[in-house]
Amino acid sequence: MNSQQDTQQDTKLNLETASPRKPDELVPSRYALQIGEIEVLIVSDGVLPLPTAMLAHNIDPSERAQWLKDMFLPPDAYDWALNVVVLRSGDRTVLVDAGLGLDPDLNLPRAGQLIKRLADAGIDLTSVTDVVLTHMHMDHIGGLLIDGVKEQLRPDLQIHLAAAEVEFWQKPDFSRVSMPSGFPDALRSAAKRFMKEYASQLRPFDERCEVAPGVVAHRTGGHTPGHSVVRVASGGDKLTFAGDLVFAVGFEHPEWYNGFEHDPEEAARVRIRLLKELAGTGEYLVATHLPFPSVGHVAVDRGAFRWVPAFWDY
Repeated sequence: MNSQQDTQQDTKLNLETASPRKPDELVPSRYALQIGEIEVLIVSDGVLPLPTAMLAHNIDPSERAQWLKDMFLPPDAYDWALNVVVLRSGDRTVLVDAGLGLDPDLNLPRAGQLIKRLADAGIDLTSVTDVVLTHMHMDHIGGLLIDGVKEQLRPDLQIHLAAAEVEFWQKPDFSRVSMPSGFPDALRSAAKRFMKEYASQLRPFDERCEVAPGVVAHRTGGHTPGHSVVRVASGGDKLTFAGDLVFAVGFEHPEWYNGFEHDPEEAARVRIRLLKELAGTGEYLVATHLPFPSVGHVAVDRGAFRWVPAFWDY
């Protein structure tokens, strides 16, 4: 081989070596920010395609249709984001909610990605010291029910949730929800299985629980009787993970009833109260079903509210 061929061969090898590995996903699925000394990682569990009627069942369908049109969203079904949060505070690593998991009966292949994406982010399940559940709907507990996950978790893992939530799922009431067919049965089944498999690790609290330094879970009720939010505060910075209290439509129309709310009137009252508070403090808001990464602020706008997404910090 002559010197020119050697050079061409070396160049080819260098280019092949330098070429980045083809990414598994072209769309980002995690986003990090710092709240004082607390590390925050938002991880996407994927998306749920749901009927748009779920956005509000107490209004004229034409109002809902107009909102969807104004937001450039499809009229019949669209993708709900599923966001989960990981917090590192002191010597604690806290997982807030656990995504949908992999329920074969529901045929939702674009969700249930949390465990894989935690691994991609370098988060070993054995490092998780605590789990906080905003509530026990299956898209918040399902990741912990995937085969083989429990065996990877620490035996001393503590799972924090409101005592009212545990009580509710002993005999759940679905009389006031407006869900697609099959969902109530799936929710009941997932909650029953979860409480059985993780009974010894549940740490119910009444109204509030400090899970780690600067990380406090607060029961709000509304969406479910034991629904909770997680408040994160450190060094003058604040963030609230609102779980299912706030949906994309809930800023302009906080009085609209979401189909998954077990007590819609109370959910609306709690939502308005929380949004007023967050507009006053100016702190970050993250929520399960806001478009990923769902980091933003709340502003008051003409008697309702406005969502102000945070600029991505590269």
